[in-house]
Amino acid sequence: MPPKAGFNKTARRILLPQQSMEFSTETVVRPSRSDHVLVIMAKAPRPGAVKTRLASSLSPEAITAFYCCLLEDTLALARSLKLKSKLGGVEVAIMCPESDVNDLAQLLSSEASGSEVSVVAQKGEGLAAGLTSVFAHFAPSYQSDDRQREAHPRDAHQRRVIAFNSDSPHLPRSVLEDAFETLAAHDVVVGPTHDGGYYLVGAKASHPTLFAGDGMGTSSALERLLSRAGALELSVGFADRFYDIDIADDLSRLAEELRVAPARAPRTAQWLKEWELAASQSRTSTGEL
Repeated sequence: MPPKAGFNKTARRILLPQQSMEFSTETVVRPSRSDHVLVIMAKAPRPGAVKTRLASSLSPEAITAFYCCLLEDTLALARSLKLKSKLGGVEVAIMCPESDVNDLAQLLSSEASGSEVSVVAQKGEGLAAGLTSVFAHFAPSYQSDDRQREAHPRDAHQRRVIAFNSDSPHLPRSVLEDAFETLAAHDVVVGPTHDGGYYLVGAKASHPTLFAGDGMGTSSALERLLSRAGALELSVGFADRFYDIDIADDLSRLAEELRVAPARAPRTAQWLKEWELAASQSRTSTGEL
């Protein structure tokens, strides 16, 4: 279910300890010592603000409920990488618009977990600004790399940062693990989608112009990204091609996959099961086949 409205706490770092402990509302994110950072690009689940391309198939309230399930299952996937991955320690974070920090903090604070998740406000508007903020915040800048290598030989240019969609609970954990491994040998790693975009992008340093310009969310997004990476002389490795959830056909595809393996994304699987049942009953009541 969507989180309740009316949040009045400003949280930039959310601690998710045992149930007996309260969550923290610190305004500064502490630096992490982890060499692997997984960042979920998210928005607060508000009607009309998320998954808008599904509006022709679902009501705003249904889209919001569905997005909550996607986000919660994606968080569970990220935590599984943190707790069970062969990579060792993985820091998990959320990057979101400034206006969404409180709502996402509340969503996280309602969950009982031993994990720690950061919620970080992006600088600027839109997905390109969000991705730029991810690497500016969590990765060293390319220009300062030589100085950091001298001062911190272990940390400099080793930290691998990957950002991925909040509608990706159906991704096998191995895809994320392999993406981190691919990033060890390349400057950038990209997970292409079937529609010409990408669901995942990672780097070991901040390159401010990598996401500059238009084209985000379009069929040319991947092509534009690769072109800018080439102009910056960055080597690019690829994760497995996958799909994200944008239109009704994606819903049907995801529902079919999760009928076979609901444990991959249990909240989303249950929501889709109920959605399919409601759609079937609606067709029956109207005499449709």
